Amino acid sequence: MKKILSLALAAVMAVSLAACGGSTASGSTAASGSTAASGSTAASGSTAASAEATGAGIAKEDIKVGVVHLSDPAEGTGYSYTHEQGIQGMMKNIGLSEDQLVEKINVSDTDAAAVQNALTELVEEGCNIIFATSWGYMDTCEAMAEEYPEIIFSHGTGYKSNGTNFNNYFGRIYQARYLSGIAAGLKTESDKIGYVAAMGKDNGEVTSGINAFAMGVASVNPDAQVYVKVTNSWFDPEGEKQAAEALIASGCDVIGQHCDTAGPQLAAEEHGVWGVGYNSDMSKDAPAATLTSVMWDWSVYYTQAVQNVIDGTWVAGEKVDNYFGDMADGLVTLADLNTDLIAEGTAEKIDEVKAQIVSGEWDVFDGKTEIVDNEGNTHTLEGADYGSCNWYVENVHEQA
Repeated sequence: MKKILSLALAAVMAVSLAACGGSTASGSTAASGSTAASGSTAASGSTAASAEATGAGIAKEDIKVGVVHLSDPAEGTGYSYTHEQGIQGMMKNIGLSEDQLVEKINVSDTDAAAVQNALTELVEEGCNIIFATSWGYMDTCEAMAEEYPEIIFSHGTGYKSNGTNFNNYFGRIYQARYLSGIAAGLKTESDKIGYVAAMGKDNGEVTSGINAFAMGVASVNPDAQVYVKVTNSWFDPEGEKQAAEALIASGCDVIGQHCDTAGPQLAAEEHGVWGVGYNSDMSKDAPAATLTSVMWDWSVYYTQAVQNVIDGTWVAGEKVDNYFGDMADGLVTLADLNTDLIAEGTAEKIDEVKAQIVSGEWDVFDGKTEIVDNEGNTHTLEGADYGSCNWYVENVHEQA
């Protein structure tokens, strides 16, 4: 079936000079975790990249987009919800119809067979570009990209790519994490700040974010310490809340997080302390606790990527670039501050530092400034090399 499909797609390319899978097959049903797109949200207004096209694009009415989600975006908060908002923003920006989107939901990134099945279904349904949103999808995407060179596999977070039909996308989320650390550092009364982490120190994505947060804390409160508790899962609603509760029990009065759900913020609210959310604005989940949230606007990337395929700037088998966005291009942002909760002077300090970051005057990880870790060693880190960060800064401590 796969070989027949590949030959058929190649034939389409030869006749129409378009990239593969350009059919407009109808949207799939919700079986096996698949759902058609429903409605649109406000888009960011981002535009396509201006790079010179390298080959024939795909007509807008013929393109079909696939997405694999770790959980169900209908939960209305957290990681998959935020990616879905980005997908819907892209659909509105470009003007795609609902039958041009196929999504697979609740696909565990620790189950390689489930990931391969979801990706294969998207291929068979005619998707030209497939967005795989979770770290654990990376290796399967790599293998599928080799098997189906006519289709673009775009992997979120991660680090692998092949330059022709498999790329990765992420961004300088540490910029917003630094700003949120300012809010946490000014708010804490115990000088003990907790942080629920999906993965341990060896995962540079998580660790660089913890370090940026802790550096933001230290910039306004050198006495405050950050205590990290690891869940070892990207998506564990119960475990994330329990980790936050353990940190609160140890005396932490602000809870940050790099995990998918609002569990840590809910725990903070239930125990009368404060928190900093992640992915979506979690003030709607825990309005009495959440100071602000570190957020993504994934529509910035998804719009650019799909438009690149339409324009022929990206052509499967020829050229597909990696993407690493930031606060300046709108991919990375910070939710509105909860003015009823933040400490005096928080907004002014955050605005000051944000302006320096967006203008390029200063960045958290500039590749030059020496940073001292909690074992007394010195490091430098450039943001794009976040994957190499496997150490904690000096005010960060692991909690069993």
